[in-house]
Amino acid sequence: MRARYEAVLGARWLVPVALPLLTLISLFLRTRQLGAAFWIDEGISVGIAHEHWTSIPHLLRQDGSPPLYYMLLGLWVRVFGDSETATHTLSLVFGLVCVPVAYFAGRAVFGRTAGLACAVLAAFDPFLTYYAQETRMYELEALLSLVVAWSYVEGILRARRAWTVVFVLSTAALAYSHNWGLFLCVGLAAATVAFARERLRLFGAAAVGVAILYLPWVPTLLFQAAHTGAPWSTRPSFHDLILSAGAVIGGDTPYVALALVGGAALGGIVLHRRTQERREIVSLLLVTAVTVVVAFISSQISPAWTSRYFAVLFGPVVLVAGHAIGRARGLGLATLAALVFLFAGYSVKNDKENARGITAGVKPYLKEGELIISTHPEQVPVLRYYLGPGYRWATTLGPMPDPLIFDWRDAVSRLRDTKERTTIDSLLATVPPGGQFVVIAPVFRDYRAWRAKWTKLVWRKANDWSWIFEHDPRLEVIAHVRSDEIALKENYFKPVQAFVYRKAR
Repeated sequence: MRARYEAVLGARWLVPVALPLLTLISLFLRTRQLGAAFWIDEGISVGIAHEHWTSIPHLLRQDGSPPLYYMLLGLWVRVFGDSETATHTLSLVFGLVCVPVAYFAGRAVFGRTAGLACAVLAAFDPFLTYYAQETRMYELEALLSLVVAWSYVEGILRARRAWTVVFVLSTAALAYSHNWGLFLCVGLAAATVAFARERLRLFGAAAVGVAILYLPWVPTLLFQAAHTGAPWSTRPSFHDLILSAGAVIGGDTPYVALALVGGAALGGIVLHRRTQERREIVSLLLVTAVTVVVAFISSQISPAWTSRYFAVLFGPVVLVAGHAIGRARGLGLATLAALVFLFAGYSVKNDKENARGITAGVKPYLKEGELIISTHPEQVPVLRYYLGPGYRWATTLGPMPDPLIFDWRDAVSRLRDTKERTTIDSLLATVPPGGQFVVIAPVFRDYRAWRAKWTKLVWRKANDWSWIFEHDPRLEVIAHVRSDEIALKENYFKPVQAFVYRKAR
């Protein structure tokens, strides 16, 4: 059995057959909901991408994110359009490219068997399957993370100078894709200090290169840190800390993925003999651990924690998992088979947001120039996407002059200081007697989902505004629009509903 197993792994035809096949399987798994409706964050992505391309970096002072993904998306929508399918396809492309890159990275770092295991994991990974069908930057991060981990081993730990250039460029690109790329940089520095001190001068030169490339963004980063942040997030628990890295491979089942890969890793360690390879695998493990811990500490100070941000760890985690599976031989093959069986049944549901259904139901009541109020402020870009131009927009913060982008600058304090009655009266003054306007409000199914600093305030303000509208004698409800998704799906992610009002006087 072992001889046959090793003969297959060593066959010359295996990689030319396996890589295209795995990529096709990945394509199938990651296109079943390619046209799924946008949710809040995707609406924000598309809205930013539609702004003037050269103004995107400056506009992101209002958002809190780096510019690389948005600028790529801005170019993409100008060529392929801004439909759900078109914009999801950009993420899909990044996800598909992860499959061959994972193979070549795994093979270069830990050998052919590890490379094949990495490619299989990249093809079936639920994390990549989910975000390949979302208009966000996480697939790009995963791809760049693979290149960073690969080039770190080749360029820094093995001191191959050409790879050091790749390491500098890919690390800077990752930092320009998501701020948590900076946490990964801390992990890379810690691993070098701990296990490759003789490479400190080389790593220092690479760090200077990354810093020079990233320096133009630093003033914006500092402004964002002071004025935007992630007020919708809560502080992570110790439970979150333990499961964070597993979510990158296991998606919704990190326990199983961690247990299976951990078992294979244990088997691989028992069989391990190579000192250089041991240093490389332990370095990648330390990169992962330090990145998680730094993110955890940072989120205790200023909450900004969610599992999708760990896309920056995809590279080192997949290389570690591929090495564990390859080294554990029979146990590793059994682990890989179990993971494939587990992951192949995963599918994305079209249940992120019901904005598409709500806007389709409310559009017949709207006339050009009429007022639309969203009591969940950051919903406006996705609502504007589906309703199109020609309407006036407002939130519980007041009028919104540019509905394509939500302004997160000091959003909590601004919303807290907004006077409900004064703001509502000023908005209603713009509606003529006999005129109509629309209020789109959240459906609060579970208050636990609204317990962060920002979301708790949104919950309270939305309820206050709803009460005022309901008891205003000047207003009459002429339609309550609820999509079929709200009626039929109990676990919809933060659904919305719409009320069409007529102003009597």
